[in-house]
Amino acid sequence: MATASEKEEKKNVHAWCVYDWATNGYQVTTASALFPVFFVEAIVPEGFSVFGREIPATGLWGFGLGIAALIVFALAPMLGAIADLTLLKKRFLMAFAWSGCLFASLLFFVTPGMVWLSLLTFIAAQVCYTSGNVFYNAFLPGLATDEDMDRISGRGFAYGYIGGALQFGLALALVTGHDAVGLSEETAIRVSLLTAGLWWLGFSTYTFIHLKETPPPGFQETVFSSPLSAVRHGVRQTWTLARRLPKFPPLLIFLLAFFFYNDGIQTVIGVSAAYARSELDLPTQYIMIAFLIIQFVAFGGALLFSRLAGIMGTKGAVLLSLAIWSGVVIYAYFLREGDVVGFFVLGIIVGLVLGGNQALSRSLFASMIPREASANFFGFFTVFHKLSAIMGPMLFGLLATIFGAARPAILALIVFFLIGAVLLSCVDVKKARASRGFWLEKA
Repeated sequence: MATASEKEEKKNVHAWCVYDWATNGYQVTTASALFPVFFVEAIVPEGFSVFGREIPATGLWGFGLGIAALIVFALAPMLGAIADLTLLKKRFLMAFAWSGCLFASLLFFVTPGMVWLSLLTFIAAQVCYTSGNVFYNAFLPGLATDEDMDRISGRGFAYGYIGGALQFGLALALVTGHDAVGLSEETAIRVSLLTAGLWWLGFSTYTFIHLKETPPPGFQETVFSSPLSAVRHGVRQTWTLARRLPKFPPLLIFLLAFFFYNDGIQTVIGVSAAYARSELDLPTQYIMIAFLIIQFVAFGGALLFSRLAGIMGTKGAVLLSLAIWSGVVIYAYFLREGDVVGFFVLGIIVGLVLGGNQALSRSLFASMIPREASANFFGFFTVFHKLSAIMGPMLFGLLATIFGAARPAILALIVFFLIGAVLLSCVDVKKARASRGFWLEKA
């Protein structure tokens, strides 16, 4: 029979996982599947120009993703450093979550032609979503031992994919059957964007009620005299971490590897719906079905790769996923226009490796960092996560603009997977884990 302490730990893990359930509806419906298609197909008028140069809608979407990533790049490590010193991870998570819910819900009011308003509102929602994940991820080292890290991280992603699939399934039913409920397709899409924001708000409330933030052993909270002094201290802590990272080569090499391969992954996720609409000429409903397939397959993929990590090691399982990701972009390049079945097959492959790579990357990093500075480190992790997500979308947007087509841009992403795999193969995981105890001592 489980003790009271063990029951409390399980409840805490469950509450943490539910936040992934809450946010993935936004991630799929708004950020990945529905809003990109709506933006490319309806919001941006034909012949839209910026500074006298015509920009394709897919290129503009790529630039928007890059700008959101750049903002998070500037904020994340500083916020993480402050949270480590003040036990404010949960409060920061709540603030960003509720702000993100608001901006995500406001997309309901966006209509065709509102190019800049729609892009700015989405960027604000995306900044809140990714900034909140700095603090969400920073809870992981305190929830699990090294042995349980892969399992709990994978469980969180599995919750997310099921929650996202259910919310997205509702959106798909509404958009597909909009005539039956007396709505236009445009209105159905806007209502679906609203429900994604409300889903995030509703289920995250459960997390905030039940998730407990416990300090690491020996923790002493820092009291700041003003918000400005907290910001200054956060900047100093971030600079100290950046300056000391070269003294821990395995951790630095992992971050560089993650920088490259995550760039490819995030770009594929961010542009796939726009690519399917503009390059493959697939109807919105088929694109949404493909994303629903991804969600259900990704649930199993996250659990499968957690098991593979137990057999071949976490690093080996991540390397396997990168080989499959390389095949994904090659397959996408050769997909013919109108090939619905081929796009569905692509969705199955993406779902298989998406959850596995993300869950194992997070748990591998969490197992190599000191718990005492988890939010600061995950702030840094998010910097690499978002910095990598700047270059890929920007490159995609640039190549799509130069060639006037997205196929060359999607194929170019294979470079990121190859560089990331080479760097990851050089990471000594055992050495990185062994050096955690020296982090606070080593100047």
